[in-house]
Amino acid sequence: MTRCEFAHDDGAYVLGALAPADRAAYERHLGGCASCRDAVAEIAVLPGLLGRLDPAGLEQFLEPPAEVSRVPALLDAARRRRRRERSAARRRYALTALAAAVLALFAGFGAATLRPPVEITPTPTPQIALASMRPIAGTVPVHAEVGLTGTPWGTEVTMRCGYDRRAGHREAYTFRLVAHGPDGATEQIGSWLAAPGDELSLTATTHFTDGELVRLELLRADGTPVLAYDAR
Repeated sequence: MTRCEFAHDDGAYVLGALAPADRAAYERHLGGCASCRDAVAEIAVLPGLLGRLDPAGLEQFLEPPAEVSRVPALLDAARRRRRRERSAARRRYALTALAAAVLALFAGFGAATLRPPVEITPTPTPQIALASMRPIAGTVPVHAEVGLTGTPWGTEVTMRCGYDRRAGHREAYTFRLVAHGPDGATEQIGSWLAAPGDELSLTATTHFTDGELVRLELLRADGTPVLAYDAR
């Protein structure tokens, strides 16, 4: 690594000890040498420090021949002081930047927590049109409505059913919901116990698709059909 030929002139330049021609050459050199500029900046306080010394007091500790030899030591002291000042300045800058970042973080957090809550409107569930099941034999104490929804695996059946309250009737009955498909095929898709005054809703599924489902029947436990709905 090539060493700068002006590397040792910083102290003499700061103390004004360079000849005019050398001083002019050194100043031209400073314009293109960052290392020398840093060196001059580190000991720029040296003249002020030397100005504070009492020559009479200094003579008590330094003999005249040795005074010149002390100049490098003073230069080193000035450089160390300059480094300490720079280090302290960097620490102050870092602390200031950290404090600003913390304030910004808390400001952002506060803004986030104070933001009014977003209201989410639930998507309404599509309403399925229900059709009444018809009595199979005269008047029966049961009424029901059904709705059909086609699915990839068959048909979903939605049903609302009620057992009418009648004087003198308190007995509970078991009811079954049966789906009829093509070629006389059947499938029981629901069963429940109901007493007079009961109301219920249920959802069941049959493997018959909407093109295959022919009929829905509500039967009592003994197999007697009570209500029916023709799907087609």
